[in-house]
Amino acid sequence: MGVDEKIRASGEQVRDSLPTVNPDVEKSQPPKPSLHPAFYVTIWISLSSSVILFNKYILSSLGFEYPVILTTFHLVFATIMTQLLARYTTLLDGRKTVKMTGRVYLRAIVPIGFFFSLSLICGNLTYLYLSVAFIQMLKATTPVFVLFSSWALGVSQPNLKVFLNVSVIVLGVVIASIGEIKFVWIGFIYQIFGIAFEALRLTMVQRLLSSAEFKMDPLVSLYYFAPVCAAMNFVVALFWEFPKLSMQEVYDIGFMTFLLNGLCAFALNVSVVFLIGKTSSLVLTLCGVLKDVLLVVASMIIWGTQVTGLQFFGYSIALGGMVYYKLGYEAIKGYAGEAGRQWADFGNRRPILRRISIMLFTVMTIFVLLGGLAPTYAPGMDPTEYLNEAKNKIGITRL
Repeated sequence: MGVDEKIRASGEQVRDSLPTVNPDVEKSQPPKPSLHPAFYVTIWISLSSSVILFNKYILSSLGFEYPVILTTFHLVFATIMTQLLARYTTLLDGRKTVKMTGRVYLRAIVPIGFFFSLSLICGNLTYLYLSVAFIQMLKATTPVFVLFSSWALGVSQPNLKVFLNVSVIVLGVVIASIGEIKFVWIGFIYQIFGIAFEALRLTMVQRLLSSAEFKMDPLVSLYYFAPVCAAMNFVVALFWEFPKLSMQEVYDIGFMTFLLNGLCAFALNVSVVFLIGKTSSLVLTLCGVLKDVLLVVASMIIWGTQVTGLQFFGYSIALGGMVYYKLGYEAIKGYAGEAGRQWADFGNRRPILRRISIMLFTVMTIFVLLGGLAPTYAPGMDPTEYLNEAKNKIGITRL
Protein backbone atom coordinates (compact mmCIF):
# COMPACT_ATOMS: atom_id res chain seq x y z
CA MET A 1 0.00 0.00 0.00
CA GLY A 2 1.39 3.38 -1.05
CA VAL A 3 1.70 6.46 1.09
CA ASP A 4 -1.24 8.14 -0.64
CA GLU A 5 -3.40 5.10 -0.13
CA LYS A 6 -2.45 4.95 3.55
CA ILE A 7 -3.34 8.60 4.04
CA ARG A 8 -6.59 8.17 2.19
CA ALA A 9 -7.47 5.07 4.16
CA SER A 10 -6.56 6.78 7.40
CA GLY A 11 -8.71 9.76 6.46
CA GLU A 12 -11.64 7.54 5.67
CA GLN A 13 -11.19 5.80 8.99
CA VAL A 14 -11.14 9.09 10.88
CA ARG A 15 -14.26 10.25 9.10
CA ASP A 16 -16.02 7.02 9.90
CA SER A 17 -15.17 7.36 13.60
CA LEU A 18 -16.66 10.87 13.92
CA PRO A 19 -20.01 11.04 15.78
CA THR A 20 -22.91 11.25 13.39
CA VAL A 21 -26.10 13.20 13.82
CA ASN A 22 -29.29 11.21 13.75
CA PRO A 23 -31.74 13.27 11.64
CA ASP A 24 -34.66 11.60 13.42
CA VAL A 25 -33.38 12.70 16.83
CA GLU A 26 -32.04 16.17 16.01
CA LYS A 27 -34.98 17.44 14.03
CA SER A 28 -35.53 21.13 14.40
CA GLN A 29 -38.37 21.76 16.79
CA PRO A 30 -41.29 23.71 15.29
CA PRO A 31 -41.80 27.14 16.85
CA LYS A 32 -44.36 27.26 19.62
CA PRO A 33 -47.62 28.71 18.37
CA SER A 34 -48.24 32.20 19.71
CA LEU A 35 -51.47 34.14 19.72
CA HIS A 36 -51.78 37.20 17.52
CA PRO A 37 -51.66 40.56 19.39
CA ALA A 38 -55.16 41.24 18.07
CA PHE A 39 -56.37 38.45 20.39
CA TYR A 40 -55.08 40.27 23.48
CA VAL A 41 -56.51 43.57 22.21
CA THR A 42 -59.93 41.98 21.71
CA ILE A 43 -59.88 40.35 25.15
CA TRP A 44 -58.92 43.60 26.90
CA ILE A 45 -61.54 45.69 25.09
CA SER A 46 -64.20 43.06 25.79
CA LEU A 47 -63.36 42.80 29.49
CA SER A 48 -62.96 46.55 30.00
CA SER A 49 -66.29 47.26 28.34
CA SER A 50 -67.97 44.38 30.17
CA VAL A 51 -66.89 45.67 33.60
CA ILE A 52 -68.35 49.12 32.91
CA LEU A 53 -71.59 47.79 31.44
CA PHE A 54 -71.87 45.13 34.17
CA ASN A 55 -71.49 47.74 36.93
CA LYS A 56 -74.06 49.99 35.28
CA TYR A 57 -76.43 47.02 34.97
CA ILE A 58 -76.14 46.10 38.68
CA LEU A 59 -76.23 49.63 40.06
CA SER A 60 -78.86 51.10 37.76
CA SER A 61 -80.89 48.44 35.95
CA LEU A 62 -81.10 45.98 38.89
CA GLY A 63 -81.50 48.79 41.41
CA PHE A 64 -78.60 47.82 43.72
CA GLU A 65 -77.82 51.41 44.71
CA TYR A 66 -74.77 50.65 46.85
CA PRO A 67 -71.72 51.53 44.73
CA VAL A 68 -69.29 51.61 47.68
CA ILE A 69 -70.26 48.10 48.74
CA LEU A 70 -69.87 46.88 45.16
CA THR A 71 -66.42 48.49 44.92
CA THR A 72 -65.43 46.97 48.28
CA PHE A 73 -66.45 43.55 47.01
CA HIS A 74 -64.30 44.01 43.88
CA LEU A 75 -61.26 44.93 45.99
CA VAL A 76 -61.74 42.08 48.48
CA PHE A 77 -62.08 39.68 45.55
CA ALA A 78 -58.92 41.13 43.97
CA THR A 79 -57.03 40.81 47.28
CA ILE A 80 -57.92 37.13 47.60
CA MET A 81 -57.12 36.36 43.97
CA THR A 82 -53.74 38.14 43.97
CA GLN A 83 -52.74 36.28 47.13
CA LEU A 84 -53.66 32.97 45.47
CA LEU A 85 -51.82 33.86 42.27
CA ALA A 86 -48.74 34.91 44.25
CA ARG A 87 -48.72 31.57 46.05
CA TYR A 88 -49.54 29.16 43.22
CA THR A 89 -48.51 30.85 39.94
CA THR A 90 -45.65 32.88 38.45
CA LEU A 91 -47.80 35.83 37.33
CA LEU A 92 -46.80 37.84 40.39
CA ASP A 93 -43.11 36.96 40.50
CA GLY A 94 -42.40 40.59 39.60
CA ARG A 95 -43.10 41.53 43.21
CA LYS A 96 -39.83 39.82 44.22
CA THR A 97 -37.83 42.59 42.57
CA VAL A 98 -39.75 45.33 44.41
CA LYS A 99 -37.95 46.54 47.53
CA MET A 100 -41.05 47.00 49.62
CA THR A 101 -40.53 48.05 53.23
CA GLY A 102 -42.91 49.17 55.95
CA ARG A 103 -41.77 52.76 55.50
CA VAL A 104 -42.38 52.69 51.74
CA TYR A 105 -45.74 51.01 52.25
CA LEU A 106 -46.96 53.67 54.67
CA ARG A 107 -45.55 56.68 52.80
CA ALA A 108 -46.34 55.57 49.22
CA ILE A 109 -48.74 52.64 48.95
CA VAL A 110 -51.26 53.86 51.53
CA PRO A 111 -51.67 57.40 50.06
CA ILE A 112 -51.94 55.97 46.55
CA GLY A 113 -54.48 53.44 47.78
CA PHE A 114 -56.43 56.24 49.44
CA PHE A 115 -56.87 58.14 46.16
CA PHE A 116 -57.49 54.89 44.30
CA SER A 117 -60.31 54.14 46.72
CA LEU A 118 -61.84 57.60 46.31
CA SER A 119 -61.67 57.37 42.52
CA LEU A 120 -63.46 54.01 42.54
CA ILE A 121 -66.16 55.25 44.90
CA CYS A 122 -66.86 58.41 42.89
CA GLY A 123 -66.67 56.50 39.62
CA ASN A 124 -69.30 53.98 40.69
CA LEU A 125 -71.53 56.64 42.25
CA THR A 126 -71.68 58.30 38.84
CA TYR A 127 -73.50 55.28 37.36
CA LEU A 128 -76.52 56.15 39.50
CA TYR A 129 -77.01 59.49 37.73
CA LEU A 130 -75.39 59.56 34.28
CA SER A 131 -75.47 57.38 31.19
CA VAL A 132 -72.49 55.24 30.20
CA ALA A 133 -72.12 57.29 27.02
CA PHE A 134 -71.82 60.61 28.84
CA ILE A 135 -69.50 59.10 31.47
CA GLN A 136 -67.11 57.96 28.74
CA MET A 137 -67.20 61.42 27.20
CA LEU A 138 -66.25 62.99 30.52
CA LYS A 139 -63.44 60.45 30.97
CA ALA A 140 -61.75 61.94 27.91
CA THR A 141 -60.55 64.71 30.25
CA THR A 142 -58.37 62.26 32.23
CA PRO A 143 -55.12 63.29 30.43
CA VAL A 144 -55.88 66.92 31.29
CA PHE A 145 -56.23 66.18 35.01
CA VAL A 146 -53.12 63.97 34.94
CA LEU A 147 -51.15 66.82 33.36
CA PHE A 148 -52.31 69.37 35.94
CA SER A 149 -51.66 67.00 38.85
CA SER A 150 -48.14 66.27 37.55
CA TRP A 151 -47.49 70.02 37.49
CA ALA A 152 -48.92 70.44 40.99
CA LEU A 153 -46.82 67.59 42.44
CA GLY A 154 -43.65 68.66 40.64
CA VAL A 155 -43.38 65.54 38.47
CA SER A 156 -43.19 67.71 35.31
CA GLN A 157 -42.77 71.38 34.51
CA PRO A 158 -45.60 73.56 33.13
CA ASN A 159 -45.53 74.01 29.37
CA LEU A 160 -47.68 76.44 27.39
CA LYS A 161 -47.70 74.32 24.22
CA VAL A 162 -48.86 71.24 26.12
CA PHE A 163 -51.49 73.31 27.91
CA LEU A 164 -52.90 74.51 24.56
CA ASN A 165 -52.97 70.92 23.30
CA VAL A 166 -55.03 69.66 26.24
CA SER A 167 -57.31 72.70 26.02
CA VAL A 168 -58.74 71.15 22.85
CA ILE A 169 -59.82 68.13 24.91
CA VAL A 170 -61.55 70.37 27.45
CA LEU A 171 -63.30 72.28 24.67
CA GLY A 172 -64.62 69.07 23.15
CA VAL A 173 -65.93 67.76 26.47
CA VAL A 174 -67.59 71.12 27.23
CA ILE A 175 -69.41 70.97 23.89
CA ALA A 176 -70.44 67.35 24.56
CA SER A 177 -71.72 68.35 28.02
CA ILE A 178 -73.81 71.17 26.56
CA GLY A 179 -75.39 68.67 24.18
CA GLU A 180 -76.23 66.15 26.94
CA ILE A 181 -80.01 65.69 27.21
CA LYS A 182 -80.15 64.21 30.73
CA PHE A 183 -77.55 66.32 32.48
CA VAL A 184 -77.46 65.74 36.26
CA TRP A 185 -75.20 68.05 38.25
CA ILE A 186 -74.53 65.67 41.14
CA GLY A 187 -73.49 62.90 38.75
CA PHE A 188 -71.29 65.33 36.82
CA ILE A 189 -69.58 66.45 40.06
CA TYR A 190 -69.01 62.84 41.18
CA GLN A 191 -67.42 62.02 37.82
CA ILE A 192 -65.14 65.07 37.84
CA PHE A 193 -63.97 64.26 41.38
CA GLY A 194 -63.44 60.64 40.37
CA ILE A 195 -61.27 61.70 37.43
CA ALA A 196 -59.32 64.13 39.63
CA PHE A 197 -58.63 61.45 42.26
CA GLU A 198 -57.59 59.00 39.55
CA ALA A 199 -55.23 61.60 38.09
CA LEU A 200 -53.62 62.14 41.48
CA ARG A 201 -53.24 58.40 41.90
CA LEU A 202 -51.61 57.98 38.48
CA THR A 203 -49.22 60.86 39.13
CA MET A 204 -48.20 59.46 42.53
CA VAL A 205 -47.68 56.03 40.95
CA GLN A 206 -45.52 57.64 38.25
CA ARG A 207 -43.41 59.33 40.91
CA LEU A 208 -43.10 56.08 42.85
CA LEU A 209 -42.09 54.10 39.76
CA SER A 210 -39.49 56.64 38.68
CA SER A 211 -37.00 54.50 40.64
CA ALA A 212 -35.99 51.21 39.01
CA GLU A 213 -36.40 49.32 42.29
CA PHE A 214 -40.16 50.00 42.33
CA LYS A 215 -41.06 48.92 38.78
CA MET A 216 -44.41 47.13 38.96
CA ASP A 217 -46.81 45.80 36.37
CA PRO A 218 -50.56 46.40 36.90
CA LEU A 219 -51.09 43.03 38.57
CA VAL A 220 -48.26 43.54 41.09
CA SER A 221 -49.62 47.02 41.79
CA LEU A 222 -53.04 45.51 42.48
CA TYR A 223 -51.36 43.03 44.85
CA TYR A 224 -50.15 45.93 47.01
CA PHE A 225 -53.01 48.41 46.56
CA ALA A 226 -56.06 46.14 46.77
CA PRO A 227 -55.87 45.36 50.53
CA VAL A 228 -55.46 49.05 51.42
CA CYS A 229 -58.34 50.12 49.18
CA ALA A 230 -60.57 47.30 50.41
CA ALA A 231 -60.05 48.37 54.02
CA MET A 232 -60.73 52.05 53.27
CA ASN A 233 -63.81 51.31 51.21
CA PHE A 234 -65.14 48.97 53.89
CA VAL A 235 -64.88 51.71 56.51
CA VAL A 236 -66.81 54.12 54.25
CA ALA A 237 -69.44 51.51 53.40
CA LEU A 238 -69.78 50.51 57.04
CA PHE A 239 -71.13 53.93 58.00
CA TRP A 240 -72.67 54.99 54.70
CA GLU A 241 -74.34 52.03 52.99
CA PHE A 242 -74.36 48.94 55.22
CA PRO A 243 -77.02 50.39 57.60
CA LYS A 244 -79.41 50.72 54.64
CA LEU A 245 -78.60 47.36 53.01
CA SER A 246 -80.88 44.36 53.52
CA MET A 247 -80.01 40.76 52.70
CA GLN A 248 -83.12 40.56 50.55
CA GLU A 249 -81.52 43.09 48.17
CA VAL A 250 -78.44 40.89 47.98
CA TYR A 251 -80.58 37.81 47.30
CA ASP A 252 -82.47 39.70 44.58
CA ILE A 253 -79.21 40.32 42.72
CA GLY A 254 -77.90 36.80 43.33
CA PHE A 255 -74.52 35.59 44.59
CA MET A 256 -73.60 34.25 41.15
CA THR A 257 -74.10 37.70 39.63
CA PHE A 258 -71.76 39.24 42.21
CA LEU A 259 -69.22 36.47 41.66
CA LEU A 260 -69.22 36.93 37.89
CA ASN A 261 -68.95 40.69 38.34
CA GLY A 262 -65.92 40.36 40.62
CA LEU A 263 -64.30 37.79 38.34
CA CYS A 264 -64.80 40.02 35.34
CA ALA A 265 -63.25 43.00 37.14
CA PHE A 266 -60.23 40.94 38.21
CA ALA A 267 -59.77 39.36 34.78
CA LEU A 268 -59.50 42.89 33.38
CA ASN A 269 -56.38 43.53 35.49
CA VAL A 270 -54.83 40.27 34.29
CA SER A 271 -55.59 41.10 30.66
CA VAL A 272 -53.83 44.48 30.99
CA VAL A 273 -50.60 42.68 31.96
CA PHE A 274 -50.77 40.41 28.92
CA LEU A 275 -51.76 43.25 26.58
CA ILE A 276 -48.80 45.43 27.58
CA GLY A 277 -46.47 42.42 27.55
CA LYS A 278 -47.49 41.32 24.05
CA THR A 279 -47.90 44.80 22.53
CA SER A 280 -47.03 48.14 24.13
CA SER A 281 -48.47 50.92 26.28
CA LEU A 282 -49.12 52.87 23.04
CA VAL A 283 -51.41 50.12 21.77
CA LEU A 284 -53.17 50.21 25.14
CA THR A 285 -53.79 53.94 24.72
CA LEU A 286 -55.21 53.57 21.20
CA CYS A 287 -57.33 50.60 22.27
CA GLY A 288 -58.70 52.76 25.08
CA VAL A 289 -59.95 55.30 22.54
CA LEU A 290 -61.62 52.55 20.50
CA LYS A 291 -63.16 51.07 23.65
CA ASP A 292 -64.65 54.43 24.66
CA VAL A 293 -66.30 54.83 21.27
CA LEU A 294 -67.71 51.30 21.41
CA LEU A 295 -69.08 51.95 24.89
CA VAL A 296 -70.92 55.03 23.67
CA VAL A 297 -72.52 52.96 20.90
CA ALA A 298 -73.29 50.11 23.35
CA SER A 299 -75.01 52.55 25.72
CA MET A 300 -77.21 53.74 22.87
CA ILE A 301 -78.13 50.18 21.91
CA ILE A 302 -78.62 48.62 25.37
CA TRP A 303 -80.23 51.48 27.31
CA GLY A 304 -81.52 53.57 24.42
CA THR A 305 -79.33 56.51 25.46
CA GLN A 306 -80.04 59.58 23.36
CA VAL A 307 -76.80 61.10 22.08
CA THR A 308 -77.20 64.39 20.20
CA GLY A 309 -75.27 65.52 17.17
CA LEU A 310 -73.67 68.26 19.28
CA GLN A 311 -72.36 65.61 21.65
CA PHE A 312 -70.87 63.60 18.79
CA PHE A 313 -69.21 66.75 17.49
CA GLY A 314 -67.75 67.65 20.89
CA TYR A 315 -66.67 64.09 21.67
CA SER A 316 -64.92 63.83 18.31
CA ILE A 317 -62.94 66.97 19.12
CA ALA A 318 -62.05 65.59 22.56
CA LEU A 319 -60.92 62.21 21.16
CA GLY A 320 -58.90 63.90 18.43
CA GLY A 321 -57.23 66.15 21.00
CA MET A 322 -56.47 63.18 23.25
CA VAL A 323 -54.85 61.16 20.46
CA TYR A 324 -52.81 64.18 19.36
CA TYR A 325 -51.68 64.84 22.94
CA LYS A 326 -50.57 61.24 23.50
CA LEU A 327 -48.96 60.56 20.11
CA GLY A 328 -47.87 63.87 18.61
CA TYR A 329 -48.09 65.12 15.03
CA GLU A 330 -45.22 63.09 13.55
CA ALA A 331 -46.47 59.79 14.97
CA ILE A 332 -50.03 60.46 13.78
CA LYS A 333 -48.73 61.37 10.32
CA GLY A 334 -46.73 58.14 10.14
CA TYR A 335 -49.64 55.97 11.29
CA ALA A 336 -52.03 57.72 8.92
CA GLY A 337 -49.69 57.13 5.99
CA GLU A 338 -49.28 53.46 6.87
CA ALA A 339 -53.05 53.08 7.30
CA GLY A 340 -53.60 54.67 3.89
CA ARG A 341 -51.19 52.23 2.27
CA GLN A 342 -52.80 49.26 3.99
CA TRP A 343 -56.28 50.45 2.94
CA ALA A 344 -55.15 50.89 -0.68
CA ASP A 345 -53.58 47.43 -0.66
CA PHE A 346 -56.77 45.97 0.79
CA GLY A 347 -58.75 47.66 -1.99
CA ASN A 348 -56.51 46.11 -4.62
CA ARG A 349 -56.77 42.64 -3.13
CA ARG A 350 -60.43 42.73 -2.04
CA PRO A 351 -62.24 45.44 -4.00
CA ILE A 352 -65.71 44.04 -3.26
CA LEU A 353 -65.08 43.80 0.49
CA ARG A 354 -63.75 47.34 0.46
CA ARG A 355 -66.94 48.66 -1.16
CA ILE A 356 -69.08 46.71 1.31
CA SER A 357 -67.05 48.09 4.23
CA ILE A 358 -67.54 51.66 2.99
CA MET A 359 -71.27 51.13 2.57
CA LEU A 360 -71.66 49.61 6.04
CA PHE A 361 -69.65 52.40 7.65
CA THR A 362 -71.75 55.02 5.85
CA VAL A 363 -75.03 53.38 6.89
CA MET A 364 -73.89 53.07 10.53
CA THR A 365 -72.75 56.71 10.59
CA ILE A 366 -76.08 57.93 9.22
CA PHE A 367 -77.97 55.70 11.67
CA VAL A 368 -76.00 56.97 14.67
CA LEU A 369 -76.26 60.61 13.64
CA LEU A 370 -79.97 60.45 12.89
CA GLY A 371 -80.60 58.45 16.05
CA GLY A 372 -78.90 61.17 18.06
CA LEU A 373 -80.39 64.15 16.27
CA ALA A 374 -83.97 62.98 15.90
CA PRO A 375 -84.99 63.32 19.57
CA THR A 376 -83.88 66.96 19.62
CA TYR A 377 -86.19 67.84 16.74
CA ALA A 378 -89.34 66.33 18.22
CA PRO A 379 -88.73 65.56 21.89
CA GLY A 380 -92.38 65.44 22.99
CA MET A 381 -94.43 64.57 19.91
CA ASP A 382 -97.37 62.27 20.58
CA PRO A 383 -98.92 61.06 17.29
CA THR A 384 -102.16 59.95 19.03
CA GLU A 385 -103.04 63.55 19.87
CA TYR A 386 -102.68 64.65 16.26
CA LEU A 387 -104.68 61.68 14.96
CA ASN A 388 -107.57 62.38 17.36
CA GLU A 389 -107.61 66.03 16.35
CA ALA A 390 -107.73 65.10 12.67
CA LYS A 391 -110.61 62.66 13.21
CA ASN A 392 -112.63 65.27 15.09
CA LYS A 393 -112.18 67.77 12.27
CA ILE A 394 -113.56 65.39 9.67
CA GLY A 395 -116.31 64.10 11.96
CA ILE A 396 -115.04 60.57 12.56
CA THR A 397 -115.78 59.33 16.05
CA ARG A 398 -114.43 55.84 15.68
CA LEU A 399 -112.72 53.73 13.09
